[in-house]
Amino acid sequence: MNSLVKNIIRFILFILVQVFVLNQVPPLHHLATPYLYYLFILWLPFKMGRRSLMILAFALGLTLDYFTNTPGLHAAPCILIAYLRPFLINLLIPQEGADTNYEEPSIKSMGFAPYFTYVAFLTLMHHSFLFLLEALQFGGFLYFIIKTVVCMAISLLLILSAELLFVRKQRFRTNTV
Repeated sequence: MNSLVKNIIRFILFILVQVFVLNQVPPLHHLATPYLYYLFILWLPFKMGRRSLMILAFALGLTLDYFTNTPGLHAAPCILIAYLRPFLINLLIPQEGADTNYEEPSIKSMGFAPYFTYVAFLTLMHHSFLFLLEALQFGGFLYFIIKTVVCMAISLLLILSAELLFVRKQRFRTNTV
């Protein structure tokens, strides 16, 4: 399947799942709200430039903001993780690594430990920035930390479940020109 068509379908599916399934789950004492939509950004191809990443992240966040009636609340964390993503990939993958041999980040292309580090760090950045913007204050620091950790654990569980359920076929490219 063409990469553009595949990413358009992913974009639509992640928004629909977030809006019509995960946002309908009642939060546990206002602590646990499951988020999965930003996985679209994490699954984008290695070769995508930072500017394109940030434009797509803005579109994803703004689309979710439109459905949830929260202008800019989800767009800002999406742009943040799109900005940090190339730095993190360069740190976790050797220069002549998976980014030249595979199309997109996955457990198969990066290995379990680097992929989990990649997902966990960007999830932490997304959730902590989202909840900081949501509260717009540093008061209740313990509540902020607990909410971030609980939502991060649930989101990581959802991401790992999605990785196991929706196996993405990736070929090892030997001709990397």
